[in-house]
Amino acid sequence: MTPNYTNVHLKFKLDNVSYNHDDLMEVAYSFVKEGLPYQQELGNFLLDWLDDKDHIVVQTSGSTGKPKRLKIKKQAMVNSAIVTGDFFNLKPGDKVLHCLPSNFIAGKMMIVRAIILGLELDMIRPAGLPQIDYEKDYAFCAFTPMQLKNFARYLKKIKTVIVGGGQVSAPIIEMIKDKKPNIYETYGMTETVSHIAVKKLNNFTEEDKVGYFKTLPNITVSKDDRGCLLIEAPHIANKKIVTNDLVEVHSDTTFEWLGRIDNLVNSGGIKLVPETIEKKLQSKIAGEFFITSKPDDTLGQKLVLILEGDANKLDQSVFDVLGKYEKPKEIISIPKFVETSSGKIHRKKTLELLAN
Repeated sequence: MTPNYTNVHLKFKLDNVSYNHDDLMEVAYSFVKEGLPYQQELGNFLLDWLDDKDHIVVQTSGSTGKPKRLKIKKQAMVNSAIVTGDFFNLKPGDKVLHCLPSNFIAGKMMIVRAIILGLELDMIRPAGLPQIDYEKDYAFCAFTPMQLKNFARYLKKIKTVIVGGGQVSAPIIEMIKDKKPNIYETYGMTETVSHIAVKKLNNFTEEDKVGYFKTLPNITVSKDDRGCLLIEAPHIANKKIVTNDLVEVHSDTTFEWLGRIDNLVNSGGIKLVPETIEKKLQSKIAGEFFITSKPDDTLGQKLVLILEGDANKLDQSVFDVLGKYEKPKEIISIPKFVETSSGKIHRKKTLELLAN
């Protein structure tokens, strides 16, 4: 029988303390009134989760467009938590680590999984390098790519790690290839109520298709006439979820993410996907960068590389890995990129900063 969103599992613990529904409401009020900023975020979410409404309002990060406020059904979040728990074999009483902001969907879902599945949740202040007890064993944790990079040497005490909020770069994948935990990159968004597919990053078996995302149970994918991903997940939404993500679909349960259609560049009739070019350059350029375009009288759009830092320090040989049409026509440097509140590069606002 599927739990209802009003249920609080008997084995649920927050920071080693058991709570029922009323107790959790009380501690949420105290977090909002007296807690540190990250605890106030947790308290605000708990108050939303425990109220009488059947939905919560969530804001998207704004990394791929203007931030939006979306209504998400609480039962859809419960269903998502159960699918994740089944896929990663999470059991009541398992200890899990929460070091993400609680005001975005990934952080909210860590809390929901704990409440619904009966997990023991340790709440840590979100940071680039979370300050945790490195000798404590955890069954499950979610990181951002930056956290994974900074935390790589301490992974031995965590059984399963998921990473989301951005692409995991080739250098990070190299860092974790021999680590003991099973580490997965996730694909998802606010509209899909966290991840709907995962890609194994290490400890590969014969069944793993390196480079492909595999959907969680009872989720299928296809693509529309734009080449963008369509998601069918009946436990989350009653109709197909339309995305702006360009993909190569290999089966109804596996796909390869290419980039965002919003970022597509048409240069002299050649369609170029910036994220695909960025992936080739990840191991060649040490700092932060992204590929975009500028208007051009001849080409219509010309390919441009935006670099955080000094462009003069970039050796042109880094572009040898690129195809003829993939090489940037111009390199522009900027002291510091604009980031979203969730730590992602905000391409649009960074470009606006350059324009000004």
